[in-house]
Amino acid sequence: MTTYTVPTLINSHESGFFRGALAILRSWSERARARRELSRWSERDLHDIGLSWSTIAEEVNKPFWRA
Repeated sequence: MTTYTVPTLINSHESGFFRGALAILRSWSERARARRELSRWSERDLHDIGLSWSTIAEEVNKPFWRA
């Protein structure tokens, strides 16, 4: 009796887990960076794009893991 194994299927869940975890970490990092930058904008900068500080305050104050 011969047993065949397919190397690409062995431990395939591990690589998927790490890719998914890396994608989440990248999105958290990008979200935190964008919120930090937005918090530095002046009232005039915000007015130029049609926003006020009161409209973005909630977004800026969210923790990085919250979308």
